[in-house]
Amino acid sequence: MNMPSPITRRASRRIHVGDVPVGGGAPIAVQSMTNTDTNDVAATVAQIQRLQQAGADIVRVSVPDMDAAEAFGKIKRQVSVPLVADIHFDYKIALRVAELGVDCLRINPGNIGREDRVRAVVDAARHHGIPIRIGVNAGSLEKDLQKKYGEPTPEALVESAMRHIDHLDRLDFPDFKVSVKASDVFMAVAAYRLLAKQIEQPLHLGITEAGGLRSGTVKSSIGLGMLLMDGIGDTIRVSLAADPVEEIKVGFDMLKSLKLRAKGINFIACPSCSRQNFDVIATMNALEERLEDIMTPLNVSVIGCVVNGPGEAKETDIGLTGGSPANLVYIDGKPASKLRNDHLVDDLEALIREKAKEKESRADALIAREA
Repeated sequence: MNMPSPITRRASRRIHVGDVPVGGGAPIAVQSMTNTDTNDVAATVAQIQRLQQAGADIVRVSVPDMDAAEAFGKIKRQVSVPLVADIHFDYKIALRVAELGVDCLRINPGNIGREDRVRAVVDAARHHGIPIRIGVNAGSLEKDLQKKYGEPTPEALVESAMRHIDHLDRLDFPDFKVSVKASDVFMAVAAYRLLAKQIEQPLHLGITEAGGLRSGTVKSSIGLGMLLMDGIGDTIRVSLAADPVEEIKVGFDMLKSLKLRAKGINFIACPSCSRQNFDVIATMNALEERLEDIMTPLNVSVIGCVVNGPGEAKETDIGLTGGSPANLVYIDGKPASKLRNDHLVDDLEALIREKAKEKESRADALIAREA
């Protein structure tokens, strides 16, 4: 349970998006994108704050025109999480948000026109210490690449990415990250594997337009899981046709399952059967909803009977094993108390919160000693 991840991550150059390191062995950053109207400053700020509360390391905001650029500046002043501006075609928008404090520019150099415009954006990024994200999508490949390959392919995605990279290389600007996204899992995985061998920059992973909450989660977990198992990926975005907060939850659950990030509660729960001594499913639903605010890494097992319950509980911070007439609670792998079903969720929540505070206090004390 507490063993480190066996994954050896790909070596990459480190950049910084605001105060968040990306690449170079830094923790894999989890990000999402707002889906509000950027010109609605209040709504966008509120959504960004919800994403940050859910654990988002970075948030991307679409900036389609100069009015949105001015709104972006107002948004930036009201939030503390690093913001990426998503910009296409108009280089002047990039120049403006650079002045307004953007933390990263998502802009493909090849689609903003002449070399002097690309240079102006790169010069602004260099001056303000802003990295650039190159984002290639299978659905928007250049026309000549569509003609050359006949259809989107991994090779076409990588060739498109390398074109954009060449712009930055010519201008001696190495502080960028790259994504080569497709909605097809096999295409995306193959493209990222090809690109990972050709550049040293960090890679932003995603299966684009993956689908709704359930289908998109499955598709993203398979595709990103394959790449993460290969050690590929420095930041991830799970693209779901759902509340963006769900993207953050899924992203962290994905990283927790591979032991690549530890944030919040890692639940181990049985699917339940007729042996259960309490309603496992109802208990888990209630606990997940109530404890979303806890960011302290904890392992919690919720098992309905004594077949696997004690074994799982001995490997967790807190473990609940179904029993009659009362359920047994383990803390740090040792039997500690018994809980009856009457107030099971309330009592278990209290124990988990107490354990989280204890771990936080220990971590704060350690930091103070090292300071």
